[in-house]
Amino acid sequence: MATLLVRHANMLVTMDDQRREIADGGLFIRDGFIEQVGLTSELPATADEILDLSDHILLPGLINTHHHFYQTLTRVVPAAQDANLFNWLKTLYPIWARMGPEHIRTSTKTALTELALSGCTTASDHLYLFPNGSSLDDEIHAALETGLRLHASRGSMSLGESEGGLPPDSVVDDEETIIKDSQRLIETYHDPNPGSYTQVVLAPCSPFSVTGDLMRQSAILAREYGVHLHTHLAETQDEEEFCIEMFGHRPVAYMQEVDWIGDDVWFAHSVHVDDDEIKLYARTGCGVAHCPSSNMRLASGIAPILEMVQAGVKVGVGVDGSASNDGSHLLEEVRMTMLASRVRAGLMGASLSGDDAPPLMTARQALELATRGSASVLGRGDIGSLEPGKAADFFAINLNRIDYAGGLHDPVASVVFNSPVKADYTVVGGKFIVKEGQMVTVDVPNLVSEHNKLAAQLLDA
Repeated sequence: MATLLVRHANMLVTMDDQRREIADGGLFIRDGFIEQVGLTSELPATADEILDLSDHILLPGLINTHHHFYQTLTRVVPAAQDANLFNWLKTLYPIWARMGPEHIRTSTKTALTELALSGCTTASDHLYLFPNGSSLDDEIHAALETGLRLHASRGSMSLGESEGGLPPDSVVDDEETIIKDSQRLIETYHDPNPGSYTQVVLAPCSPFSVTGDLMRQSAILAREYGVHLHTHLAETQDEEEFCIEMFGHRPVAYMQEVDWIGDDVWFAHSVHVDDDEIKLYARTGCGVAHCPSSNMRLASGIAPILEMVQAGVKVGVGVDGSASNDGSHLLEEVRMTMLASRVRAGLMGASLSGDDAPPLMTARQALELATRGSASVLGRGDIGSLEPGKAADFFAINLNRIDYAGGLHDPVASVVFNSPVKADYTVVGGKFIVKEGQMVTVDVPNLVSEHNKLAAQLLDA
């Protein structure tokens, strides 16, 4: 059983129940799990491998609750740069329809490499179209090679334009095929055990791209196998109008109708929800993946995240698709979570003095959403904090850099307030994914070359 000793961190942020922050702290890790956490002086003196983190801040690995890896191939497409969600989708659907298995594999490695370099150790991805023989298997195998934990969402679209949906008929599948493949993937890949690297999620894409029958069938199948459910919800006002016209309900009420409410469900975005819907989320255990950069990029709005947190809703952070964010830097998304929340507070009157002013999200709250919060959203009790018995997933940043000059009065807050940087170390299950700022598991120059070639083919076709 291999051991790893991490010692002399300038500051160790545990995110445990006491939210301890330990100066000159460290970890003792055995066989991929944390055995001891505390002062360096209290830890064993030897191990199979020793990592000295003097001048570094050590944090739990960040957890990404919503992404679309394949979209790295269609970043900043000119025709989609200045479009809102529905027009953005209509522009990109025909391009995505040209993808094949190699596009899925390469884009998965690209997105996960970016995430690892930003301190991410677990990512949930939502893949909902499978053209030209591609499958979720392609993504799962590529993720295993990269070394990050993956919640692979078997997405789907079955409601094409001819039946009143948004996507073109060329990218939708029949529902019998979707359900059979969903069952196959769960039985083949889903691992519910502590420390698992692959979990399968059932994820019909959105209310405007699948039927109510597929939503219900997916919920039945997921609960039969004990896997989670995920979809986009309440992202834009267009979606709200679509649901009212198509189903006679607002998006959240429609989820109730199709049995998509519960602690095994999380929704991406939830920008346009009211107080009663927030209370419903809190009461029933529904989670939310907050994607602030994407919401700003597509002019969708600012989700009431601090209100959700205060109401007891499970909230995590996601970067969203790399064509609606155009990057996969999860630490940057933590910063955007804090800043977007403050913009919302300002619009609600934070300039008021005294008790009338709404509260501002703190740096530590934002970090907690991307660690403990995201773990709760994904239903994972084995990640999200650094404490005995948890998986040894962490990242570390060297504080002795120009980005933090003059900002170390509070190094924990500096990680969020200061310009986002890349991780110097990212470790998953006690194994190095990033070491001294460089990917260990991926040949980055070759990956970039292959990725750019495939992206150019998509646009040139």
